[in-house]
Amino acid sequence: MRRAAAVLAAALLLAGCAPEGPSFKATDVTGASFGRELALTGHDGKPRTLADFRGKVVAVFFGYTQCPDVCPTALGALAEAKRRLGADGALVQGVFVTVDPERDTPELLRNYVPAFDPSFVGLYGDADATERAAKEFKVLYRKVPGSTPETYTMDHSAGMFVFDRAGRLRLFVGHGTGVDALAHDLRELLRESG
Repeated sequence: MRRAAAVLAAALLLAGCAPEGPSFKATDVTGASFGRELALTGHDGKPRTLADFRGKVVAVFFGYTQCPDVCPTALGALAEAKRRLGADGALVQGVFVTVDPERDTPELLRNYVPAFDPSFVGLYGDADATERAAKEFKVLYRKVPGSTPETYTMDHSAGMFVFDRAGRLRLFVGHGTGVDALAHDLRELLRESG
């Protein structure tokens, strides 16, 4: 019994000497078993995977270009957080994955996504590729009929998935997280792997 207490005391002392990990504002999902693959086409027509962005902190958001509020708010917040990082912002990559491949053509994505930040990339695929990508990230989406066939909307999960510079999924940033908190977490990830 005395030996077990001594081992526990030593472990606690050593734990106190260990460097403290980053303090994130968003949900830490380090080690998650989802969000490991993403293979779609960029708005420039080139095939893209997560590996293409290795070396940068990558924020992936699923949405659609005709979204009235959630999507532009999220992309705007990411762009502002990136700007607040100054020169380090060059190491942050925004990736927008459309859940509406029926309407979000490469041309539309090419005009929409970089309007928030010129470095941001829009990704698309056919219905099957979109479904695979969403399933890999546990993103839910569905078409909601409008007054005409062309005016439908898309219900979808809202939040960003943030990867560190080594390509590991680290954070889930819920919708409504402020720019300050997002900039803080991006800075922490850059510091951690810089």
